[in-house]
Amino acid sequence: MSKAVRSKAVRKAVAAVRARMRALVARRDSGMVTSEYAMGIIAAVAFAVVLYKVVTSGQVSAELQAIVKRALDARM
Repeated sequence: MSKAVRSKAVRKAVAAVRARMRALVARRDSGMVTSEYAMGIIAAVAFAVVLYKVVTSGQVSAELQAIVKRALDARM
C-alpha cells in the first residue's frame, strides 16, 4: 500500500470515528431534553397546586365571589 493511499485511508477512518462520536454525543444530549421537560412539568404541577390552594382558601374565595357578584349586579 502506498503512503498516499494509507494516508487517505487514515483520514477516512478518522472522519468515521469523528462522525460516530458526534452521533453518540447527540444521542446523549437528547436524554437531557426529556429530563428538562420532566422538570418543567413537575414545576408547573407544583405551581398549579399552590395556585389552587390559594384560590380555594376562604378569604380569596370570598373576594372572588364578591367580584363576580358585583359584575353580575352591574347596571347596563
